[in-house]
Amino acid sequence: MDEGPNYTVKDIRLAEAGKLDIEYAESQMAALMKVRERFAREKPLKGLRVGMALHPSKETAALVRTLAAGGAEVSLCSCNPLSTQDHVVAALAKEGITVYAYKGETKEDYYRFLRKVVEHRPDITIDDGCDLVSEIHKNHPELIKGIIGGAEETSTGVIRLKAMEKDNALKYPIIAVNEAKTKHLMDNVKGTGQSTIDGILRASNVLVAGKNFVVCGYGDCGKGVAKRAQGMDANVIVVEVDPFSALQAAYDGYRVMPIREAAKTGDIFVTVTGNKNVINIEHMKTMKDGAVLCNSGHFDAEINITELRKLAKSRKIRPYMEEFSLGSKRIYILGEGRLVNLVAAEGHPSEIMSMSFCNQALACEYLAKNRGKLKPGVHVLPDEIDDGVAALQLEALGIQIDQLTEEQRKYLSSWQEGT
Repeated sequence: MDEGPNYTVKDIRLAEAGKLDIEYAESQMAALMKVRERFAREKPLKGLRVGMALHPSKETAALVRTLAAGGAEVSLCSCNPLSTQDHVVAALAKEGITVYAYKGETKEDYYRFLRKVVEHRPDITIDDGCDLVSEIHKNHPELIKGIIGGAEETSTGVIRLKAMEKDNALKYPIIAVNEAKTKHLMDNVKGTGQSTIDGILRASNVLVAGKNFVVCGYGDCGKGVAKRAQGMDANVIVVEVDPFSALQAAYDGYRVMPIREAAKTGDIFVTVTGNKNVINIEHMKTMKDGAVLCNSGHFDAEINITELRKLAKSRKIRPYMEEFSLGSKRIYILGEGRLVNLVAAEGHPSEIMSMSFCNQALACEYLAKNRGKLKPGVHVLPDEIDDGVAALQLEALGIQIDQLTEEQRKYLSSWQEGT
């Protein structure tokens, strides 16, 4: 482990490789680069401290650089013990960014690094999963009065924030970046779909075609995973508890059934629900020999590995693949039940994350401009910011769209003209 005054990383010598990888990511993040150019001119975050608990990937590094260009003093830690890209954080540390992260963090280090970010007394927090916000509210409430607001990246974090809001426990405004169209309808669907399959293939090299591929959860992420699996000729089965989501899955052409039934027939299982013990020990006992299980929800709670370890012998047979023996039957868990797309692969493609991180950067600017005007609670980005991100991405893709004529604008804003 290498440590300096403002960093803890696995190997600072990886910095050059990280620098090159960040540059490659930025070459595919044209929309975010446009935001960075403006931030560098206008300095909307000048004098502000931004504390971040995100997946320290090459794409996150591009966001960090963008916030720094806008005048922010940034400190970064991981939001998952296994999602750090060590060469990337080494590069950030070399650039003078405050960063505490390494792949394979112990639970103790994970929370120690969270506390180190908190010690920098952030004016704005950026979260992926709500752990930083939770740490501040539980253990450092004295800082809350100085915090302008925060931004949350993912569905699981928004669920936690809304629970805090319901309990009157959330004491400063948070922008639910995940709710932006250019985030959850792009990142969650397109990004999670591709990167989850990527993680499964890198971890196991299993053939997807012809397999019974069980997707637990048919929200935005589940829709993306199911579509990609179907595109690789899998027989997709969806497990849901929400009636409308289940109906959508059925009309999208998938079989829908309870997990107790899917467990008996599935070959590959992916959980993307944001809930706990979705695949429990009684389900695993009924699975086929050789079943492959993984998770793409934020926390490692969706597959009950704790109970599995009590009953089964295990051995690591590939870097991110563990075999569990239940009598004569073998079950394979990928990525320790954590986010398989970040543990075994590289997370979402840079082009998709460009939109998500435009939203994060612009959320920080929005919070700074509206300091003291937003009440504690969960907020969404205004439509004009969300649509502005879409326009930036269209520009990056070289796509032009039509404009309404004055006659059309008048027609849409009136009610007199009918049949």
